[in-house]
Amino acid sequence: MTKKYQVKLKICLFGGEAVGKTSLIKRFVTDTFDDSYLTTIGTKITKKVIELHLDGDDYHITMMTWDIMGQSGFRDLLKESYFFEANGGLAVVDTTRKDTLETIQDWISSMHDVAGHVPIMLLGNKSDLSHSAQITMEDLENVAASIPQTGVQLTSAKTGEGVEQSFEELARKIIKSLRSKAK
Repeated sequence: MTKKYQVKLKICLFGGEAVGKTSLIKRFVTDTFDDSYLTTIGTKITKKVIELHLDGDDYHITMMTWDIMGQSGFRDLLKESYFFEANGGLAVVDTTRKDTLETIQDWISSMHDVAGHVPIMLLGNKSDLSHSAQITMEDLENVAASIPQTGVQLTSAKTGEGVEQSFEELARKIIKSLRSKAK
């Protein structure tokens, strides 16, 4: 017999400046893209409801997505409140800027320090700019291999490639993690 669950999840997006965190959320929530760049000031929270069928059960999931400014100085200032009670995270790097991959480990460590070892998806965003790529899928997989409960996905907020799948895969990882803790 299929069981039905209603779940509310706090999802934090994090990574350096101008990696596309806000654009990914906009693509996920409204399926639109705007290439004008506006720096996120502080934190912005957006929600979207998704339906998942997992291991014979149905889940009605309200995903509360938290978007934070990417400047590293603000990470230390805001990390306690930003990552507090997070269920999972989307670690975003810009595939056209190698430095964004080099700093993502610090962001992940900050999240783990506050929220524990929650599931994470490491996203290589701006995959539509493959001619300018400095980060490969192999680079992302190498970083993810050392971090428990971490998946990898190439995304493009501009074209929509991999965006919906990334959020859904993170939700699946979180549900599985919550179910294993409940046993």
